[in-house]
Amino acid sequence: MHPNLFHALEHATHVHWLVWSALFSAILLVGSGLLVQRSLASANGGVIPDEGFSLRNVIELLVDMLAGLARDNMGPKWRSYFPMIGTIFFFILISNMFGLVPGIDGATGNANTTWAWALISFGAHQYVGVKENGWHYLYHFMGPVLFEVGGFQIRPLAPLYAVIEVIGHISRVFTLAVRLLANMFADHTVVGVWIMLVPVVVPAIFMGMGVLVAFLQAYVFAMLSMIYIGLAVEDDH
Repeated sequence: MHPNLFHALEHATHVHWLVWSALFSAILLVGSGLLVQRSLASANGGVIPDEGFSLRNVIELLVDMLAGLARDNMGPKWRSYFPMIGTIFFFILISNMFGLVPGIDGATGNANTTWAWALISFGAHQYVGVKENGWHYLYHFMGPVLFEVGGFQIRPLAPLYAVIEVIGHISRVFTLAVRLLANMFADHTVVGVWIMLVPVVVPAIFMGMGVLVAFLQAYVFAMLSMIYIGLAVEDDH
């Protein structure tokens, strides 16, 4: 079994390994952003891309992809909420990649991380719904107006709709958290088992598949978050 960096840090500092893993992911995320910012602030203003394969080119490609998805799913005000989506995507992606490196545990392999990001995403799209639509957003949970009496809108199906809508919204948290946790835990376990059983060649195949899974899970989490925000922005109840 490979020695684990974060567990060694936990033993030395008495700080849970998950904190170290998340901290390293955050440091890499911020550091990559600073490198790209430095490149964009260069003499040519970052207009000319780097030659060949570079960190900046990879990040710009991913950001362009996310920006296109954000425009399509979050509406004309997508720029206001895009930084949060980008942070979620890159943090999850980096953490997922950590889990593929022998001796390093990715934070997304722990339920605390996946539930935390799921709750952040849930809180964000509820906040956006209230911000963009005012407290009328709460009508979303009360069903359609069937008739009016004295200028008051009557929603007789409100009790039924409220239960259905609340369950539906809460299920989003479970969808985000459980999907990410289950897929990354399974992926990291498979890679770890093959590394122990067959140290060469075969693990490389599974690690290649692991990279794809790591990207897809970050993509799905960010995509669902964008869809939920878009639904909250466009709410017309």
